[in-house]
Amino acid sequence: MKIFSPLYERAMRWSRHPRAPWLLGGLSFAESSFFPIPPDVMLAPMSLANPRRAWWFALLTTLTSVAGGLFGYLIGYFAFDAIEPWLRGSNYWGAYEQAVAWFDAWGFWAIFIAGFSPIPYKVFTIAAGVASMALLPFTLASFIGRGARFFLVAGLMAWGGARMESVLRTYVDRIGWATVAVVALAALIYKL
Repeated sequence: MKIFSPLYERAMRWSRHPRAPWLLGGLSFAESSFFPIPPDVMLAPMSLANPRRAWWFALLTTLTSVAGGLFGYLIGYFAFDAIEPWLRGSNYWGAYEQAVAWFDAWGFWAIFIAGFSPIPYKVFTIAAGVASMALLPFTLASFIGRGARFFLVAGLMAWGGARMESVLRTYVDRIGWATVAVVALAALIYKL
């Protein structure tokens, strides 16, 4: 069943839109403080569709993501009491508690790891604000972690270029279904 091919084609069309960089910046900002969709889903096709601008897209994503992280920090610092009931009722509460524990153990490195990995960075930005982490180390760790991740994604897509786009177009449905299977298996193992 070809569900992922039309989505891939749509993503590639959107990635070539003249306003795509603005959307990428907005998504990057929002994801770092409250939105659940990572900017990689726009950064990768944009870098693939226009490899010569991949580094610019990575820089834009990094800067707006760090700005969003600072906004998340401010939410944690000034408004945690207002969002705590929602956070407790969401799927993010466990991640928030883990973030607090990581801050106690690793501080700077917790933000760096959250910025680079698929761990929900937004939870760590809010937790950093709640913990009143020093702003300079927070910003530096965010910039390094997020930058490393986004420049890696953009670089891989630019390196692959037209060849990778052709391969992805051919195998996107297989890759999509394999991803669904892996996620379902991981969820099953986690529940057991």
